[in-house]
Amino acid sequence: MQRFRRMKSLQKFASVHANIHNHFNSERHLIDRRTYKMRRSDALAEWQFLAA
Repeated sequence: MQRFRRMKSLQKFASVHANIHNHFNSERHLIDRRTYKMRRSDALAEWQFLAA
């Protein structure tokens, strides 16, 4: 929090970071490799679509 000069900047960053983290976080230790790789590739494809 020390790097943010204004609370509004911190809140904006935290909001964006939370959305991205929730989208890409998939608790790797709970799923098998094939499912994990499939979910990661789907998430990356969606991210690239949104960024384009």
